[in-house]
Amino acid sequence: MSSTDNNYQSDSLIATDIDAYLKQHENKEMLRFLTCGNVDDGKSTLIGRLLYDSKMIYEDQLEAVTKDSVKSGTTGEAVDLALLVDGLQAEREQGITIDVAYRYFSTTKRKFIIADTPGHEQYTRNMATGASNCQLAVILIDARYGVQTQTRRHSYIANLLGIKHIVVAINKMDIKDYSEDVYNKIRQDYSEFARELEMEDVHYVPLSALVGDNVVNKSENMPWYQGETLMKLLENVEIAGDANVQDVRFPVQYVNRPNLDFRGYCGTLASGVLKPGDEITVLPSGKESTVKALVTYDGDLAEAVPGQAITVTLNDEIDVSRGDMLVHRDHQPHVASHFKATVVWMTEQPLVSGKQYNFKVGVSDSAGVLTAIDSQIDVNTLAENTASELRINEIGVCEFSLNKPVVFDAYKRNRSTGSFIIIDRLTNVTIGAGMITEAVNSSKPHALSAEQFSAFELEFNALVRKHFPHWDAKDLSELF
Repeated sequence: MSSTDNNYQSDSLIATDIDAYLKQHENKEMLRFLTCGNVDDGKSTLIGRLLYDSKMIYEDQLEAVTKDSVKSGTTGEAVDLALLVDGLQAEREQGITIDVAYRYFSTTKRKFIIADTPGHEQYTRNMATGASNCQLAVILIDARYGVQTQTRRHSYIANLLGIKHIVVAINKMDIKDYSEDVYNKIRQDYSEFARELEMEDVHYVPLSALVGDNVVNKSENMPWYQGETLMKLLENVEIAGDANVQDVRFPVQYVNRPNLDFRGYCGTLASGVLKPGDEITVLPSGKESTVKALVTYDGDLAEAVPGQAITVTLNDEIDVSRGDMLVHRDHQPHVASHFKATVVWMTEQPLVSGKQYNFKVGVSDSAGVLTAIDSQIDVNTLAENTASELRINEIGVCEFSLNKPVVFDAYKRNRSTGSFIIIDRLTNVTIGAGMITEAVNSSKPHALSAEQFSAFELEFNALVRKHFPHWDAKDLSELF
């Protein structure tokens, strides 16, 4: 049965039993995915085709897009489905995506949130933002050009951000006469790059977003392809095992104290399974207690799972504040003020050592500095280069020192507690995003670069000459 047929069944259920439909809809699994790739690969058109062929567009919305298609004139007399996603005037004028656009739709199997991200290199930071909460990435490749620089860049960032499921959509196959050889060549090229990144779950589908081949409905133009359509892959990819249910991580976002008889700690369970009676530790203070109850609007829970918003009450009166984290005693994260992380830099002003930045790690705020750039990563070759600063859209492995200890895990172990953002102290704008790899020993000395040492030596010499004018060059040289 096709997805379109499934949606017709949902429509009939709405008409006959709205309560049953709402209950069915409430219990559907949610998949967050993004589309990315090189500029003009057809990302927005693909999303428009998904919505159109799965009957997820309102009539008035389709009518408005039809009128705008005539105005833009990019698809002749056909409806330009990309306009369903590209809402900015500048996007419609240029035929490109600039900002991240989010769209929602559902089938009988799943609910979906799509992030349509831009392909231009200058908007790479927008792509990283869109990917941060996604479980799957659809990497589009233009069949005319194959794997491009931006294809590799977006694949690297998706992998870096912990996206475990990749669908490589080889688009515009209609322009290449639905050639199986073209498909096989691109698949081989991308597979080699995927092996370097150690990607495990990669699927390939040849399609044409413009005419609808293999998007929702099976294509008759490519009988040599025996795999699933894009919609089938999105509906059936296994994501239930992705969540970390071993390590309890509950960041406290708000302390609820409505009266003298109740004190609860509100937040969203980031990972693990929490139950009444569990022995917990409050970090970074190290205070210990046990869970008394898990309170929600609909009543107390027997257990909470990742993603649930709850209020936790404890059996002991201990100090717990906003920004603290409740964890199981036996599975504790790092508590440190120094860590190493992979950083995506997002602004024109480069990331430099010694400058003060604000950091948000989970729900904890602090100030800190960059202490070292271990390497700058070339996403095309995956080579690690030396660098004294990170420029816009560059990715590097860096070390940071914060003004207070924060609670974190390695990003690969826990996406929720292993990520952070860097904020400009003057403008309050997010200027970088990071994925923590490990804690760093705070007593570890950091070597100065040649430029930093020369500047220090000149400044020190000037001070010595000012206060000890009788010293000669030999006396100064002996200091070093």
